[in-house]
Amino acid sequence: MEFVIREMKEKDIPKVQDLWREVNIELTYSDKHEELVKMIKHNPELCIVLKDTIEKDIFGAVLGGFDGRRGWIHHLAIQPSIQGNKYGTFMMDELFRRFKEKNVVKLKLEVLKNNKDIIDFYKKLGWTHRTDLTTMSFTLKK
Repeated sequence: MEFVIREMKEKDIPKVQDLWREVNIELTYSDKHEELVKMIKHNPELCIVLKDTIEKDIFGAVLGGFDGRRGWIHHLAIQPSIQGNKYGTFMMDELFRRFKEKNVVKLKLEVLKNNKDIIDFYKKLGWTHRTDLTTMSFTLKK
């Protein structure tokens, strides 16, 4: 199979949500269709999908966000049948390139404690596992 990376479109959202569920990414209110449309419109070049060039199926997805100060990466997912073949690295390399074009200085991401396997993936890409931070959140909409 051959794959291409392109910007995520609104019509991709149901397939992307299905992919996230398949890889056990916890979906919350901010992952509802209308919330993802906002994310894509705010960061169109940073929300990307990995598509098969023949069947046109989505095999990977990641949301990148830039708030003007920091870049954030959310929900990187690769379809389980092709994991371990460098497609996650391929997607992250492309996302890094896009962040660099925006002159982003620092990127951040969060990993749920029940998803420890992904930490090694990010370490191989050069990420630092910070243990000196505590994440806090406040939900405005449920």
